[in-house]
Amino acid sequence: MVTQEQRRRQLAREKFLRQQQRRTSARRKARMRNAAIASVLGVILIGSVALYTTGVVLDDDDTKSNANAEVTPSASASSKAPDPCDKPAEGKVKTQTWKKEPAMTIDKSAKYTMKLATTCGDIDIALKTSAAPHTVNSFSFLAGKGFFDHTPCHRLTTNGIFVLQCGDPTGQGNGGPGYTIPDENLKDKSLKKNTYPAGTVAMANTGQPGSGGSQFFLVYQDSPLPPSYTPFGTISDEGMTVLKKIAAAGESTGAGDGAPNATVVIDKATVAKS
Repeated sequence: MVTQEQRRRQLAREKFLRQQQRRTSARRKARMRNAAIASVLGVILIGSVALYTTGVVLDDDDTKSNANAEVTPSASASSKAPDPCDKPAEGKVKTQTWKKEPAMTIDKSAKYTMKLATTCGDIDIALKTSAAPHTVNSFSFLAGKGFFDHTPCHRLTTNGIFVLQCGDPTGQGNGGPGYTIPDENLKDKSLKKNTYPAGTVAMANTGQPGSGGSQFFLVYQDSPLPPSYTPFGTISDEGMTVLKKIAAAGESTGAGDGAPNATVVIDKATVAKS
């Protein structure tokens, strides 16, 4: 026969077990809830990062601040495309800068072309001399000084807009020649409906008027952008083939804005009167 004391102890054990079961169930539900919240926050964070980087992708940070640093989903790390480019030519990047824009030396009425001999192939560009004389003159000056030689194209954007960005001797998105040039040709007839068409070469800037330096971007697919970036050249068909090969290799972050997976280095840049 069960005594009153034994019954009391049995009831106490049963109460303890029920409490433990409730606590275990509560912890399980809390873990599931926290996991769900973390998942949602992760999606929001990724989306916010993608929007932010797309918004500043074309800024050329020639100023001392990095607030405006120079940004189709790319391949993931597990499916990274092979590097389609060769090793860079031997040589070092020059670090010379200048205090003011170079004097005008080009013939504004003549035709000029720029050749980017890159590790991925040659990219030939017909320059819009009469429409953007300051920009073309600056590129002619810098190319003549070897400023672009051995510099990497540091940024590939594959989400929202579709561009390869080059022209920074530091390879970090915050370098330049030490001077700035005015915006030009912002009413170019090719810029329809706030779109920079594939094949366009345009200046990067900090988002402020007249803040272009040496960084520029090459558009490999029509890209929605406001007409705030000086369009100063058009890429040849052969050059577009090279550019699309670079884009096909994707970028390093998997978020659509980062260093290109391809080893894109400008071995030599030249500007010539044609």
